[in-house]
Amino acid sequence: MCRNAPLVIPRRTPAIAFFVLALAATCLGQQDSRRPGGLSPDWRRIGSSVADLGLASGAGGPVDRVWFSEDGSSVFVRMPDGRVFQSSDQENWKPRVDVETPPEEDSAANFAVSMPESTGRIFRARSSPSQLYGIGRDVYRSDDGGRHWFNLTRFRRESVIGEGLTDLAVSPRDPREIVAANSQGIWRSADGGMSWSGMNDTLPNLPVARLLTLPAGSRGTRVGLDGAGAAEWAPGEKEAWRVVDEPSIRQEEELLRAAGNRVSAHVTAIAPGRLYSYLGARDGRIWVSLDQGRTWTLTRPPGGGAVRGIYVDPEESRLALAALGPASAETSSPRILRTVNGGVFWDDIGGGLPEGAANAVTADRQAGAVYAATDRGVYLTFVDLTAAGPASPWIPVSENLPAVPAMDVALDTPGNQLFVALRGYGVFSAPAPHRYRDIRVVNAADYSNRPAAPGTLLSVLGARLLRAQAGYVDAPVLHASALESQIQIPFELDGESAQLSLEGSSGRYSLNFPLRKVAPAIFVDRDGTPMLIDGDGGTLLDAMNPVRSNGRVQILATGLGRVRPSWPTGMAAPLEDVPRVVAPVRVYIDRSPVEVTRASLAPGYVGFYLVEIRLPAIVNSGPAELYVEAGGEESNRVRIYLEP
Repeated sequence: MCRNAPLVIPRRTPAIAFFVLALAATCLGQQDSRRPGGLSPDWRRIGSSVADLGLASGAGGPVDRVWFSEDGSSVFVRMPDGRVFQSSDQENWKPRVDVETPPEEDSAANFAVSMPESTGRIFRARSSPSQLYGIGRDVYRSDDGGRHWFNLTRFRRESVIGEGLTDLAVSPRDPREIVAANSQGIWRSADGGMSWSGMNDTLPNLPVARLLTLPAGSRGTRVGLDGAGAAEWAPGEKEAWRVVDEPSIRQEEELLRAAGNRVSAHVTAIAPGRLYSYLGARDGRIWVSLDQGRTWTLTRPPGGGAVRGIYVDPEESRLALAALGPASAETSSPRILRTVNGGVFWDDIGGGLPEGAANAVTADRQAGAVYAATDRGVYLTFVDLTAAGPASPWIPVSENLPAVPAMDVALDTPGNQLFVALRGYGVFSAPAPHRYRDIRVVNAADYSNRPAAPGTLLSVLGARLLRAQAGYVDAPVLHASALESQIQIPFELDGESAQLSLEGSSGRYSLNFPLRKVAPAIFVDRDGTPMLIDGDGGTLLDAMNPVRSNGRVQILATGLGRVRPSWPTGMAAPLEDVPRVVAPVRVYIDRSPVEVTRASLAPGYVGFYLVEIRLPAIVNSGPAELYVEAGGEESNRVRIYLEP
């Protein structure tokens, strides 16, 4: 999301000033981000590295080993994939490639003591030989050489640090300081196990496996976690991924089992479509169904590694792409297969991708853009998705992301935002790089394709604009970079469409854009966090800072149309006697109307509108859905957090 505004900071609206200036800084940071051999979009992280699993603190993914340095000043952990990280302050982690993992401690069988569990391991405190720790299903401590044991992690039949203990380390300088590793991350106690805290907040070990849903309206980003179901990063969330019930996971598992039974194969991927549905197996076979999965026809023989992901065009299901692992042990290149005729023929467009597996694939048919999530990152190619033909060379687009496998990749519905799930690091988003050459005009508030209204801010993706006109009237260019520009629709325009004439550094463009008297849109960030401000305190509202009953909320929007008195296009609104919106404005929370006390231009800014509401004296606690209605037209729906 990229915005621009005059560098005026009204004293009465500091939160708005902060928000707009931050967005302007983001835009400036995007300039000249192309690099030879690849594209470097403005990636931004969505969410954190931990999930809320109801444990002592935020949880991560599996950790195999943990140990202290000889002097006890640092803690080291090793992941199942062999990655090693070091922390010297119990908070921050840095990767290490020059550290050898020490041998494991002796098992319980080598100690002349008994454990509370039949199997387990014992760890001796060097500075206090009579003090022992043990792990099995839980963590235990003995202060008398193993005669008596205390359970340190079980509370009401549940472990406070999770299950699947794999290792434990005792500090060589303090026998009360211990660190335990398990399938939910790494956990520390400084008082001999009487209390625990996680060390997962900055450890890149979130077990994200796939993207389930992308931010849309009041819905957040949902991901599938290895061994932990689904989790959501809700709009306005600040702390951790929250585990949620996601029926689609169970439904897909049931479909995979049923389809596997029908074709007598180990099915690894399934993708239902409008007419054609696709099924992929561990041995590379692909089947197609034309009757919603009742019968399947084999369309591709074994070979090419496991089918890890299938993309089906949402409108033309005869068009599909499949991501496969390496073709063989000898040739470890991944494969991206394409069909334009419902599986009658598959051709490989993955030539040139680096070694490793292709884990997922997505596409924008109109632009001919294909993105592949691979073990070496995310890559982009351009190819005709409706007919056979060669693909362009694959271009890396994740060079400024952590160098870890990309597990999944997806585009939002308009194809304007790209999302990627990175192993251990979570989810990142960026303006879709293929827009750098495929010009598209979108609403600046939420990157949607909604119509414009007089005064609306529009973003032109993929062009550095020099000049713009709308209906033969100059449209001010408020910001221009190599990746994105922003214009304002003139207030004097009328009619049902506007002819946009755009002059950029690389040529001229002309297109019709739908026009309405009003087309309201609330500003949101990439994770769906809306621009809502506490009207009394001036702070941004989110999950950590809800609005209270009877409180005032300011909504930052665009597209509310003409104002009275009339105001010049491209000029910042005045700080006093601000022009009011002509159209009637209403605001709804959970479909119930609330009092609107103001609807005007935002003081000191271009193309921004400010709608202020007052909440009822009694409100329900928790998240709610909010939207603006102007002249009978509804805005995007966003999430607001309420507190009585």
